[in-house]
Amino acid sequence: MFAQFDLHERLLKALAEFNFTEPTPVQAAAIPLALQGHDLRATARTGSGKTAAFVLPVLHRLLKEERSNSDVRALILLPTRELAQQTLKEVERFARYTFLKAGLITGGEDFKVQAAMLRKIPDVLIGTPGRLIEHLEAGNLVFDDVQVLVLDEADRMLDMGFAENVLRLADICTKRQQTLLFSATTGGVGLREMTGKLLREPKHLMLNAVSELNENVRQQVITADDPGHKERLVHWLLVNESYQKAIIFTNTRAQADRLYGRLVASEIKAFVLHGEKDQKERKLAIDRLKQGGVKVLVATDVAARGLDIDGLDLVINFDMPRSGDEYVHRIGRTGRAGEGGLAISLICHNDWNLMSSVERYLKQRFEKRLIPGLKGHYQGPKNLKASGKAAGTKKKKVEKKKVGEKIARPARNTPKSRPEKPSLVSADGLAPLKRRKPVIEQ
Repeated sequence: MFAQFDLHERLLKALAEFNFTEPTPVQAAAIPLALQGHDLRATARTGSGKTAAFVLPVLHRLLKEERSNSDVRALILLPTRELAQQTLKEVERFARYTFLKAGLITGGEDFKVQAAMLRKIPDVLIGTPGRLIEHLEAGNLVFDDVQVLVLDEADRMLDMGFAENVLRLADICTKRQQTLLFSATTGGVGLREMTGKLLREPKHLMLNAVSELNENVRQQVITADDPGHKERLVHWLLVNESYQKAIIFTNTRAQADRLYGRLVASEIKAFVLHGEKDQKERKLAIDRLKQGGVKVLVATDVAARGLDIDGLDLVINFDMPRSGDEYVHRIGRTGRAGEGGLAISLICHNDWNLMSSVERYLKQRFEKRLIPGLKGHYQGPKNLKASGKAAGTKKKKVEKKKVGEKIARPARNTPKSRPEKPSLVSADGLAPLKRRKPVIEQ
């Protein structure tokens, strides 16, 4: 029960209203440590309730302290505007019975409107690093009173090249008393370095090993010959699979637009989402998918984080992601909150090595699947072991024929000034080559 955490009564009132009763594992592990004031480095699967795990302790801290005429007191950094918007909704939901106010700063919105909001000094500021840096350089941000810094999806921020901006923002939070860092993956060396620079004697929470992140999701692969073959497979899956909502991931904007056009031409209702879409188009696409106006979203990895959509139970990787972490985040869109899901990756010859590396990373083997009537010629690389065995057998046969023979080695070509050395004559009577035709001895 959330009451066991000794949270502020106004937060418990909001939790009760929204039927939050049993905390998830990440909430049960992180909230007590955060309430004690520890810095945290937490890794937990996407959709496991990480947002509440840091929002509730942050709000509790701010409620316990009387606010003077101060500036922003809590800063939450996130990699994408969609995730930032959803975090704002969570903060407002939990803080509805308090005096605490939250503000949002992301790209794609009116800069002057955001500057006016900042002059009202929200207690909690939520934003993406790039736009926050713009406001910092414009003189609109003062972080002298920030007590808590939160980095959510920190691994993704590193992947998107925000490390320098994140560190710069953290450096100006000179009075912060606590730093909370959450991610869905371990993130590698870069994230360990950031943890070392920003966190002081942190508590480490590893709620899930990488290989356990998606046990509720069936993971399948279907081999394909080329992009055209993949498009036919996608159409078959969308027509024949049972699903409420689906996301199809591509690696490029051009491929996303092309596939979207193919689906619309086939009378499949879909939206497309990628980095070239403005904020209005992005919001429309996500809202229509959430509301059920469309069932299919074609997206690049800009949508791999920050989407929390009920009923999303099918993910198709049109292109295999370039890393194991990215694969985890893509298929993390489905199978959320303990629900089941299906993730299907379409594999051409240039995807096979990526797929194999992801399997090794997750320590899993994906289920192979064939679609009736759409089986391609490509079924994966040839069995190297079998071909190696055959080559070994052939080599042995050749060596067997040569038993008892003396094999003449070709003589080296030497300069004329160097005297020729006598050489052996082979068993068949052939003399060694000396830049002329072989001579047959009589």
